[in-house]
Amino acid sequence: MAPTEPGTTPELPDKHDASGTSVTDSPSATRAAPEAPEMPEASGAPAEAFDALYKSCAATLFRQTFLLTGRRNLSQESVARAFARAWEHWPEVAVDRDPAGWVRAAAYEYAMSPWHRLRRPHRPLDPPPAEPGARALLGALLDLPPSYRRTLLLYDGVGLDLPETAAETEASTPATASRLMNARAAVAERLPESAEPSSPAEQSALLHQQLGALARAQPPDSLPSPDAIRRDSERRARVWTGAAISFTLLLIGLTLFTLATAPSRYETPESPAQQVGGVPPRGGPQKLTPQDLNLRKKLQGELVRGPARLVPDAG
Repeated sequence: MAPTEPGTTPELPDKHDASGTSVTDSPSATRAAPEAPEMPEASGAPAEAFDALYKSCAATLFRQTFLLTGRRNLSQESVARAFARAWEHWPEVAVDRDPAGWVRAAAYEYAMSPWHRLRRPHRPLDPPPAEPGARALLGALLDLPPSYRRTLLLYDGVGLDLPETAAETEASTPATASRLMNARAAVAERLPESAEPSSPAEQSALLHQQLGALARAQPPDSLPSPDAIRRDSERRARVWTGAAISFTLLLIGLTLFTLATAPSRYETPESPAQQVGGVPPRGGPQKLTPQDLNLRKKLQGELVRGPARLVPDAG
């Protein structure tokens, strides 16, 4: 299958016409868009509603994030962080149209963050599956660009339709369709059996089945309990609240100290003395000698009576 240009919208199969196994469904379920879990009707029991959402979605999200990352520890951490955020924003999540989708988007964003490359524990991949087909499929997925990998998993794995996939990946519908077709073409190059179906609907159903089998092979036995998730989320909230209060008090204290010690009016600072070069020597009369000083003293001490008349000498 040839890649399509980003500006075109390729023909895609109807999601309700393709049969197979969803990443989020049991092996005998028909493929369809996943439904949100039923929430408890008691409005005064948010913890029960959160626990119900966690028990119905945590294992599935763990398997999906493993397909995105190939790392079990990172997948476990992504699910825990996503549900911790959901508990922090529970009033918003509880009334959301799709609470499971809210948590799924948070888990995907955390799992695919590029900052994990800088963390030593998350750099190496987990050992690949022993079965050759599963190992080849996982390797083909992990070699895809992150946006292609996420689009393929949401559309062919989870079972979202094209507009929902575009909305969750924050892309336009034509761009999402192009990513999906290019991702399928790249997987078909690594897995010849994926290119055997003649129609896009058959190829989608085959990928749907293969992704579901690969996801179900990952046992989610290391996930924490919902109580631990809620306690960790509340502890983080207390820490951040305490840090914000401490920073605010420190800022207020520094402001008061500045107001108390700052001068009430502006005083122009005196410029420091500097030696100036290139100034000509001082001019004027020379320094008086001792004789000049005695004469000036004598003249100042005599009574001034005016000048004497000049009388010509006879002679």
